[in-house]
Amino acid sequence: MTHESTAVQLASASSNAAASTGWWRDAVIYQVYVRSFADSDGDGVGDLRGVRERLPHLARLGVDAVWLTPFYVSPQADGGYDVADYRAVDPLFGDLSDADDLVRAAHALGLRIIVDVVPNHTSEQHAWFRAALAGDPRARERYHFHPGRGPGGAQPPNDWESVFGGPAWTRVEDGSWYLHLFAPEQPDLDWEHPEVAAEFASVLRFWLDLGVDGFRVDVAHGMVKAPGLPDIGRGAQATLIGAQPLPFFDQDGVHAIHRSWRRLLDSYEGPRIGVAEAWVPTSERLARYVRPDELHQAFNFRFLNCPWDAVALRTVIDESLAATASVGAPTTWVLSNHDVVRHRTRYGSLARARAAALLMLALPGSAYVYQGEELGLPEVADLPAEARRDPAFLRTAGQDGLRDGCRVPLPWTGDRPPYGFGPGGAWLPQPADWGGLSVAAQTGDPHSTLELYRAALELRRALPGLGSPDAGPLAWLPAPEGVLLFTRPGFACTLNSRATAVELPAPGRPVLSSAPVDTDGRTVLQPPDSCTWWAI
Repeated sequence: MTHESTAVQLASASSNAAASTGWWRDAVIYQVYVRSFADSDGDGVGDLRGVRERLPHLARLGVDAVWLTPFYVSPQADGGYDVADYRAVDPLFGDLSDADDLVRAAHALGLRIIVDVVPNHTSEQHAWFRAALAGDPRARERYHFHPGRGPGGAQPPNDWESVFGGPAWTRVEDGSWYLHLFAPEQPDLDWEHPEVAAEFASVLRFWLDLGVDGFRVDVAHGMVKAPGLPDIGRGAQATLIGAQPLPFFDQDGVHAIHRSWRRLLDSYEGPRIGVAEAWVPTSERLARYVRPDELHQAFNFRFLNCPWDAVALRTVIDESLAATASVGAPTTWVLSNHDVVRHRTRYGSLARARAAALLMLALPGSAYVYQGEELGLPEVADLPAEARRDPAFLRTAGQDGLRDGCRVPLPWTGDRPPYGFGPGGAWLPQPADWGGLSVAAQTGDPHSTLELYRAALELRRALPGLGSPDAGPLAWLPAPEGVLLFTRPGFACTLNSRATAVELPAPGRPVLSSAPVDTDGRTVLQPPDSCTWWAI
């Protein structure tokens, strides 16, 4: 079976009558971690010009949009998520003209651009926070400064812990404490102050006027804190995020902010979209972020965190679709990003990673692809301690502290580091055996993971029953234990999560599979840890 010829035939047969009402509803969005994508100037760090030069790879891959991680002026205490100036490009990544060139080049290739916005906190080097430390009372009101508890106020105002480990409070010279749910270099803003809301509305307009197509909202669940900042009463609080209610995350007040942003986005031609990074306890809570008057999408972290188990996968899929359907929004699907262990490593094999990718891309809604997953990259787990940059690695009891392992710069060509990443080295060391995983090495190899993704995205455009949440319902059919079988109009998907092959009735004609399938037209021997797409 030739992927390309099959896709072309299907595309010519498709009327595309089921076109979605909004481009984001079934878009495949590719996440670029800018510092690790491509380096144009040889300093070992990826930059905006490097991204622009590699846009043809993304166009050929077949994605619809590109999400860029922060490239703003920043001391880089947390990979750019500590922003000192929201309207300027950090010299590490280029300048404002590079951002403008990138947006224009992407649009010329039919790609949309989504940029990060970081509204929960600023950098400690932001002009507002510098003024606050200098004693400006008006500047202090924009952050959470509070007196301490106990004799002399020597204890933090409450028992909240940083996501990165340690207390969420740092004491300053005058004895007061400021809140930082992440690193101390990332003081939390107080969104009760009207100047905070006004400033971010201005920031959004600045980038919308430059031509970006939307925003990924970092910590979209965190801008509002419970009144009185109550204690939680236990430690290891990072393990509770997304699992149970917390007084500093997913407070109802965040939704007024998102509604105001939706009105701003809707005032521009486009449409322009907002995407919530929201860690919440249930699918129903997540659906609140994508109600008709709020943001357009929210990351589905329950799917990302789901184990390689057919029952668990079906449960998460059903709950996710039901929750978003209740508010008329599309579901999003994601397997990896810059904050989690790559799914090839999480699932334990490349075979499972390939199968999971086809499952994800077959589901109704929008899918996110993290840079390098199309190459089948594994997590780099053996980085030397002196090379690591993740602030969680430097603090105890926080996140796993191993986020650097999924941020190692991409291999583009050649058989030795830096594999065409740039004319110099790479800011994190690349494994010596990545030559066979490079874009150049995999291009044209019909068995490669890169060509599997290219074929899948081409078919996704061609088959009306693939991707679009508006093409018809997903229907589950009876299947053996460990197997998922569902249909959509004109399409079927079979997933075998077992370690052994399973014989099934062939639901149609195979058009793409993560592993070779053997079928006589009536039955199919579905290989272990594999996923197959069928035209019916």
